[in-house]
Amino acid sequence: MHSLQCVLQVQRSLRWGPMASVSWLSLRMCMAHSSLSSTTCPNPERQEDGARKDFSSRLATGPTLQYFLRSASAPQEKLSSEVEDPPPYLMMDELLGRQRKVYLETYGCQMNVNDTEIAWSILQKSGYLRTSNLQEADVILLVTCSIREKAEQTIWNRLHQLKALKTRRLRSRVPLRIGILGSRAILQTGVQWHSHGTVQPPTPGLKWSSYLSLLRGCMAERLKEEILNREKMVDVLAGPDAYRDLPRLLAVAESGQQAANVLLSLDETYADVMPVQTSPSATSAFVSIMRGCDNMCTYCIVPFTRGRERSRPVASILEEVRKLSEQGLKEVTLLGQNVNSFRDSSEVQFNSAVSTNLSRGFTANCKTKQGGLRFAHLLDQVSRVDPEMRIRFTSPHPKDFPDEVLQLIHERDNVCKQIHLPAQSGSSRVLEAMRRGYSREAYVELVHHIRESIPGVSLSSDFIAGFCGETEEDHVQTVSLLREVQYNMGFLFAYSMRQKTRAYHRLKDDVPEEVKLRRLEELITVFREEATKANQTAVGCTQLVLVEGLSKRSAADLCGRNDGNLKVIFPDAEMEDVSNPGLRVRAQPGDYVLVQITSAGSQTLKGHVLCRTTLKDSSAYC
Repeated sequence: MHSLQCVLQVQRSLRWGPMASVSWLSLRMCMAHSSLSSTTCPNPERQEDGARKDFSSRLATGPTLQYFLRSASAPQEKLSSEVEDPPPYLMMDELLGRQRKVYLETYGCQMNVNDTEIAWSILQKSGYLRTSNLQEADVILLVTCSIREKAEQTIWNRLHQLKALKTRRLRSRVPLRIGILGSRAILQTGVQWHSHGTVQPPTPGLKWSSYLSLLRGCMAERLKEEILNREKMVDVLAGPDAYRDLPRLLAVAESGQQAANVLLSLDETYADVMPVQTSPSATSAFVSIMRGCDNMCTYCIVPFTRGRERSRPVASILEEVRKLSEQGLKEVTLLGQNVNSFRDSSEVQFNSAVSTNLSRGFTANCKTKQGGLRFAHLLDQVSRVDPEMRIRFTSPHPKDFPDEVLQLIHERDNVCKQIHLPAQSGSSRVLEAMRRGYSREAYVELVHHIRESIPGVSLSSDFIAGFCGETEEDHVQTVSLLREVQYNMGFLFAYSMRQKTRAYHRLKDDVPEEVKLRRLEELITVFREEATKANQTAVGCTQLVLVEGLSKRSAADLCGRNDGNLKVIFPDAEMEDVSNPGLRVRAQPGDYVLVQITSAGSQTLKGHVLCRTTLKDSSAYC
């Protein structure tokens, strides 16, 4: 049999799935036969004639079509029982940490902070110890973010710093292992060859057409190789859906090999992993309720680095919030890339075909899903766990603010009256190019509706300066939106094109860098002016503040955050305790205090403390 025939036989067998294991034996026989025939065939014509007769006789006495049909419908248990899986590559005791010390360093957003806690929870159960001393670490793990190019460059710079430490360690004691968790450069998918010879997409249920469309043009394999091979600085790579595999990856690295698992998942939410809080003195915590994003905005890399949207079961979220309450934490932030599109489909009885309500004038880029327990239900249940625990959520998409969510925020005292409403641009033309699913007019209408539904609400937003094709007129419209809305907080960035995004493949990054930076400076200036005006309306008012600790600028002051998530600075002084009249106390981290605001800037409020109180009792004063 010729080599081409061997390849065709393998390809055909791959399509048949369970029967594919037979193909590898056939392939070996074909290769052996091909090798033999190519070296011991003194008379090709005689051999060909003999082979033809032999084939005809075997064909006449061979199985019929009916035989194969019966075999295909019969169970394959016998075949499976005869094929033994190879012994495991690593034994269970090799996966144990044996008290090796891990140093975790986190970069980027709150999602990465939460990922750090999940990774540490998994490693802690495997017998690793946590250290805050870089010099004594056996393993250094960098939990990274690469939404913007600057963040990625920060990691490369840090790796070069750690290289010297790794080199010195080789001459002294146990070799130092360095790992990267969650970076864009490693978040690619890869083909998995299973033990029985079938080739499948890396995520069960993912169609090959969808998988291959992810791979086309993304250069992910090159980026993975770059990290592994660039000066041999990195030993372990783990994507955001591969943290459960960390003990195995580190065990492989201990043998001197490099190890990587960067596959994305359609269902991994770490629902059964209880994150370990990295700061024992913290007053607040992040609770991840979903992972991934389906919005596919043209500038955004998140769908490609964190995968499709999938939500945790409500029950597992409530359990985590209860445990945080028992630990004494006073604030929880529900976390997700598109947090208010939460949809728990784990309970069949709630999977009825109930349509999804979007904000008026908004559309979705992906097919609208139906059924499941939605964000309003989750927010209601979480707010009932502990009336003295504040609830926040980030980062939402403006399209997912139905009236029931707004009404719930208005009604519950412990759900903060603060909404992050990412606009990205004030130009409808640019918003369309970004595939945001709304116009400027629809966005402004939503802002008015939110302020009518939740009096006194604090608004924050994201803006991108210099997106592909942005003109001066588009920029002026963004400036005017900042003035019109008067956000209390803002996060503004110059556009940084990322590989794998829709913009990278379909748009041109045609705004010069100096123009981007100039426009960004103008946006920042206008934001600060308008935020100062918005925040000055709080002067003279009494606000509830959750104390976080000492002010970074003065040991004589304390700092905390108000309901709108603005930082509030006030003197560390004795005060009355409302719950214990006549008792004078000093505020401690985790206390609620009432502060009368005396001055306001674009990012900070200042005031003097009145008393220590509770969230429930504060409603009589605020």
